[in-house]
Amino acid sequence: MFESRKSGILLHPSSIPSPFGIGDFGRDAYRFIDELAAAKQTLWQILPLCPVDSGGSPYQSTSAFAGEPLFISVDFLVDEGLLSQNEVEAKKLATFHRTDYSVARELKMPLLRRAFENFRKEEYPKAYEEFLEENKVWLEDYALFMAIKAFFIEKRKEDDKDLLEFNRDTEGFLSEEKVRGYFYSACWCSFPKELRERKAETIVKWRELLTNNIQWECFLQYLFHKQWRVLKSYANENKIQIIGDAPIFVSYDSADVWANQKAFQLNGLGFPTVVAGVPPDYFSETGQLWGNPLYQWKYHEKTGYQWWTSRIRKALEDMDILRIDHFRGFESYWEIPFDAVDAREGQWVKGPGKKLFRRLEKALGELPLIAEDLGIITEEVHKLREKTGFPGMRVLQFAFGQDKNHPYLPHSFNQNTVVYTGTHDNNTTLGWYENAAEKEKDHFRRYMNVTGEAPNWDMIRLAFSSPAQLAIIPLQDVLGLGQEYRMNQPGTTEGNWSFAFDWDMWNDGCTEGLKYLSRLFGRNHG
Repeated sequence: MFESRKSGILLHPSSIPSPFGIGDFGRDAYRFIDELAAAKQTLWQILPLCPVDSGGSPYQSTSAFAGEPLFISVDFLVDEGLLSQNEVEAKKLATFHRTDYSVARELKMPLLRRAFENFRKEEYPKAYEEFLEENKVWLEDYALFMAIKAFFIEKRKEDDKDLLEFNRDTEGFLSEEKVRGYFYSACWCSFPKELRERKAETIVKWRELLTNNIQWECFLQYLFHKQWRVLKSYANENKIQIIGDAPIFVSYDSADVWANQKAFQLNGLGFPTVVAGVPPDYFSETGQLWGNPLYQWKYHEKTGYQWWTSRIRKALEDMDILRIDHFRGFESYWEIPFDAVDAREGQWVKGPGKKLFRRLEKALGELPLIAEDLGIITEEVHKLREKTGFPGMRVLQFAFGQDKNHPYLPHSFNQNTVVYTGTHDNNTTLGWYENAAEKEKDHFRRYMNVTGEAPNWDMIRLAFSSPAQLAIIPLQDVLGLGQEYRMNQPGTTEGNWSFAFDWDMWNDGCTEGLKYLSRLFGRNHG
């Protein structure tokens, strides 16, 4: 699929330096692109840009289409006349060491509210009206969904009398903890019945009632997409392609599920009958219970995979290349009962297979997709990936201390591959090496004939020299950072998604090292 050898960096925008508690699409993002170009890198891989959950995870979002508003640069809103320089400067932090979504919301959301008030004082620009029209297939439901949630969250802080009714409806089905969690977070399953079931007259009523809040949500998405498209164009002008990330599943409490209930396996009250996860693996002895509702694949096939086509079309408008997370779920997925304690109670169930991708190709043309085929991979999954032609993934941290022909060792994989030292779910390479068993370390050193004094650069060199067409390196490995800087640890809920770097960590050696290895192993096309 990819005609030339390329390399690049994995870094989510949230990790870019910023004085607002979270990286964004501002000037430091442009500086990062400049650094990539100077280092002769042609790929920038990111995590999903969609709104994050309460823990900062972009893999449990209120929408598979929308963007996280905290990525909006308020500095650029000064340039547009929507904010004053003094307003923005007053909110900036003196120091910034870790991404903190709660701090970022406290700092940025009042500024975005002020920008919204100023925006509404003038006639809406043509670009805004065009954005609303071009994105109404998802934006109308998303904006209404978010407005309704905000309404009930605020209302239930002061008056929780509806909790008794919700408790009665779910008695014997949900634990008290789940009932309170769904109710106070205003999950759509706790909406009044007519709203939960999306009765036409009820939807019209709530659109009128919450007009201002709906416009606010549309405004945020307009700014997000406007700034992202300009940033992406700048990257492309510098010969850098963006690799995005699309989780296979969507969050239960999302506009996607609420607006498309027939597309998911739900019961009469709107709750999932079964949920997604993975069986016990490298990351967890009890597996991972993700909790996402599973698709009603027969419905999707009956509708010509219309929802999936809209989703992938939108993603490929925002990205140049798209990584499909948990690709194996399209062949078979791990189905877990909704009331299960952990993922061990699940079973494998057949997915849509090639039919889905054949339909997507028919609608969208050639699909520049990467198949995340890590974990328990069967021969059937390999065959599906080969039929689609999508490149698979290999993670070098998984390659050592096992079989001499392990599939993740470079001499065992082919060109149609994307190789990583590690992903966002892995430790940093320095952290991995420090914690690896002696058998792994010995194999690592002998395989590359190195001392292990700089394992991060040894691993980067191995990735760049491999036959894989694409090589992606987490920025932590380029900067030589330890395990305290890892992005995510699967199976845990604390301390994740908070990695951030500062420019003092990036020195000339980073730029020259990447440039040298790119040229040496034929990945430099600048």
